[in-house]
Amino acid sequence: MHQAPDFHRSLDDGGAPTPHTDPQATDTPTAPPLYEQLAQRLAQLIGSGAFKAGQRLPSVRESAAQQGVSISTVLQAYRQLEERGLVQARPKSGYFVRASQRSIKQPGLSTPPPRSFSLERQSRSDVFAMLHQPGDRASFGGYTPDHNGMFDGDRLRVAVARAARLHRHSLLQYNKADAGTPALREAVARRALHLGCALDANDIVITASCIQAVSLCLSAVTRPGDVVALESPTFFGYLDLLKALGLRALEIPTHPRTGLSLPALELALDTQPVKAVLVTPTLSNPVGAVMPLAAKQRLVRLLAQRQVALIEDVVFNDLLANDERRRAAKSFDQDGGVMVCGSFSKTLAPGLRLGWVAPGRWRDAVSTQKRLQGAANNVVLEHALADLLTQGGYEAHLRRLHAQLQQRLGEARKLIAQSFPVGTRVSNPPSGYSLWVELEPGFDSVALFQHCLAQGITFGPGSWFTATNRYRNCMRLSFSGQWGAVEQAALQEIGYAARQLMRTSPSRTTPPQASEPLVSA
Repeated sequence: MHQAPDFHRSLDDGGAPTPHTDPQATDTPTAPPLYEQLAQRLAQLIGSGAFKAGQRLPSVRESAAQQGVSISTVLQAYRQLEERGLVQARPKSGYFVRASQRSIKQPGLSTPPPRSFSLERQSRSDVFAMLHQPGDRASFGGYTPDHNGMFDGDRLRVAVARAARLHRHSLLQYNKADAGTPALREAVARRALHLGCALDANDIVITASCIQAVSLCLSAVTRPGDVVALESPTFFGYLDLLKALGLRALEIPTHPRTGLSLPALELALDTQPVKAVLVTPTLSNPVGAVMPLAAKQRLVRLLAQRQVALIEDVVFNDLLANDERRRAAKSFDQDGGVMVCGSFSKTLAPGLRLGWVAPGRWRDAVSTQKRLQGAANNVVLEHALADLLTQGGYEAHLRRLHAQLQQRLGEARKLIAQSFPVGTRVSNPPSGYSLWVELEPGFDSVALFQHCLAQGITFGPGSWFTATNRYRNCMRLSFSGQWGAVEQAALQEIGYAARQLMRTSPSRTTPPQASEPLVSA
């Protein structure tokens, strides 16, 4: 039996501000929250071998007493270690150190060109058509959850039936509440408390989806030809939006673990006429990065100083295990400069295509844009979603979903380590539906995609997630659908095909050409 090491070390006094309380905007760096300090100290001990695989960590009460912190702080630290795959919780037994798997490195900081691009790219509908072929054996291309085991279909059907019965007359008339029904706006405002945001329900606008909310925000703060900064790589749906609105994309270096590079963004703001910044600070798509709270705070402060709008997508925040980790950049907003957009399609009901936006000081402009588009929503569905959000059990469902996704991603990383070429790098997000995979420079993931497509296997080639000519040696693998023996074998098949392609292709180390016709400068 291993003797538990003494990990007593004083933690800096000063955690994150409590939810709903805006910190004073100062230039003094904010100390990491106490739970992050404790988690980092424990991670170092695990990494050094002081805690062995299979060893039980000190109980929550023991750690709280030893460190002089609250039980909730220790729980948050242990849950963060669990998210990182370092420990596992065993019912009624405590937290135990996980056995280490074969080492596989994560990708590094991205390096997009420091200039903006107008978009001449394949449309989103064409991309989706290739990702969802009839008769696919296994799809790792989608990002919308489509596995029934993730959600409670019976509960959803009951809520829709109840809403249809109580509001049946609404089906015979237009929805005159352009901003959405009060019931759903109030439910969203209450749910936003879990993001650290104290939103006024009257300032919330209900939309048809999160992507529509982002579109309304872009329309409110930009004009054709304007420059929008965003993460690199980024969600291809964002790129289609920029193209449709006649906007230019400026991709900012992004790290798969900590997200958008603030020094790079600051340089871009100094040298480019950026009108808006569009980011997903929590579980970004496709790399799954989570910006630290201090970085989110600095991001909000930086853009407030420059009077540049921040459009924040929080659609994945609820996939994390606790509220402190879910906390949105919007929670640090003091002057209405952050436009926060979300939906519950990734966590509650993918078929309820409803989103929401709290547009800050652009509330009137966003409402006008929605009204001009004639985009009123279905009243019955809005009431059904409000019902689902206010029922008990949502948090328990999120914990189960988080555990399920964490297990999937862990199993997938293990299979990638076993079957993909040596030197492959894979992101290691704390939750979410996808992994970002990077092979050696010059590898052609589009050629791999075409090979796999013929075998009934799909994924997202990296070049689809940029307005530049980068990431052709990368891919996004999504695990939002079925995950069984067939899918696991198909994932290994992708890896074996990549190995074969590397052996047989003489140009595998040739860098991609700058003349690739994906963009125009």
